[in-house]
Amino acid sequence: MAAPPARARADYDYLIKLLLIGDSGVGKSCLLLRFSDGSFTTSFITTIGIDFKIRTIELDAKRIKLQIWDTAGQERFRTITTAYYRGAMGILLVYDVTDEASFNNIRNWIRNIEQHASDNVNKILVGNKADMDESKRAVPTSKGQALADEYGIKFFETSAKTNLNVEEVFFSIARDIKQRLADTDNKAEPTTIKIYQDSAAGAGQAAQKSACCG
Repeated sequence: MAAPPARARADYDYLIKLLLIGDSGVGKSCLLLRFSDGSFTTSFITTIGIDFKIRTIELDAKRIKLQIWDTAGQERFRTITTAYYRGAMGILLVYDVTDEASFNNIRNWIRNIEQHASDNVNKILVGNKADMDESKRAVPTSKGQALADEYGIKFFETSAKTNLNVEEVFFSIARDIKQRLADTDNKAEPTTIKIYQDSAAGAGQAAQKSACCG
């Protein structure tokens, strides 16, 4: 007897691979932890190499399994992260609203994406640590919005600490990707991405203490 279709066996309708990209210390790991586990810590561990978490959400009566990869922001690890652009359907470009350099580097990250990711990958700009006192803010909201408008992508300001817009930003990009997939793929099986668990482990999970990631 033939095996049942993949959709009947799977516990999701779509499997979507997302990447968190941005400089070290902007709070990518904190955003991932807040969204996947609903938790936050003021003393977090800097990601060295690659880490990922999975969360299944529901959008328009469809189960969406999000596989979210957190990539190290250090320059010396960019050669590692480029391998993980393959198969990415959505990328969250994260900067710290109290760190202008991390905002200015978004253009470099976008160039990196253009070199290594697929042409139709969905992108979204995220200004993190929006809970910080205004006296510490270095990047006005209007400046973030202007950059997003320049690239034709959506923009959110978030706070992993207070959970400001964390759900909204992940749901927004997931909804856009689901719509894109629905428009181009009407097959009866879920969209899947092959996972290279061994290579992820090989990328290294060593860690060191860093300051609060906001």
